[in-house]
Amino acid sequence: MMIPARTLGGLSVGAIGLGCMSFAPVYGGVDDLDPTSVVLSAVDHGVMLDTADGYGDSEVLIGEAIRARPRDQVVIASKFGIVSGPRPGRPAVVNGTPEYVRASVKRSLQRLRTDYIDLYYQHRADENVPIEETVGAMAELVSSGEVRFLGLSEASVDTIRRAASVHPIAAVQSEWSLWSRDIERAVVPACRELGIGLVAFSPLGRGMLTGTVTSREQFGEHDLRRIHPRFTAETFPANLATVDVVRDIASRHDATPGQVALAWLLAKGADVVPIPGTKHVHYLEDNLGAAGIELSEADLGRLDALTASGDRAIDPTFIYRTTPPMPR
Repeated sequence: MMIPARTLGGLSVGAIGLGCMSFAPVYGGVDDLDPTSVVLSAVDHGVMLDTADGYGDSEVLIGEAIRARPRDQVVIASKFGIVSGPRPGRPAVVNGTPEYVRASVKRSLQRLRTDYIDLYYQHRADENVPIEETVGAMAELVSSGEVRFLGLSEASVDTIRRAASVHPIAAVQSEWSLWSRDIERAVVPACRELGIGLVAFSPLGRGMLTGTVTSREQFGEHDLRRIHPRFTAETFPANLATVDVVRDIASRHDATPGQVALAWLLAKGADVVPIPGTKHVHYLEDNLGAAGIELSEADLGRLDALTASGDRAIDPTFIYRTTPPMPR
């Protein structure tokens, strides 16, 4: 059964996507990973697959799985640009040079076993390369047929506007959830002014808003949440308490807390597509059930009032990035 469709700057996608960072060991092990079943179920429901060249073997796993479906039945979004992510005491390395753009897409196409990518994002803006140069190279990929639509991730309003002046931008991806509302101040209005769709990553608060996380002891040794500001010993109890509100509203709708968190995002506008991640088909289907939930004004008011303790990013310099101006 197909889920309702939404449009991201001209690209038709399912109202809820699949974030494929869960195919990488960012939140712990992947020993129980069954990517083929999850990917094929997503495709059969009309769900966009959102991956990146930095998500471990995610592109390879998707490429293997989609061989079982006609390519025109699959919507693939991927990203480039993060050479290495931020870690404590080590800044991120980002590359947005035209040469890197061209090399990156060829590698992604090879791993994905496809001739084109439906939506290609710059994963983070390169603060050393003017966005006009990066998007200019990305636009060449559209002309060559290697990419259909362009996107940006965690870009500042200035970067978004300058990028859109070079080539139409279909989507901007940023963290957006009941816990992360900062995108609503400036990025959302700018995107709507420019006709750009909004893709919300970590819409379930990195798992907390599903109601299944109850203790920091659940996180494995290599789980990134161990060092995340929202999951420290100081912030965890307060953030866990906010889930009680979500759980109460869910019980009134015969739904799960995760479905309510996703339904809240869907209610923010027809141009919003959340991309929760999962490694299991039953959780995928649970997430997709959010498309059928209608929250009341009272529900939305209670959810809007929720707040989170702690920064939403391990490295605050890794979001809302702005590039230098073009040389005169």
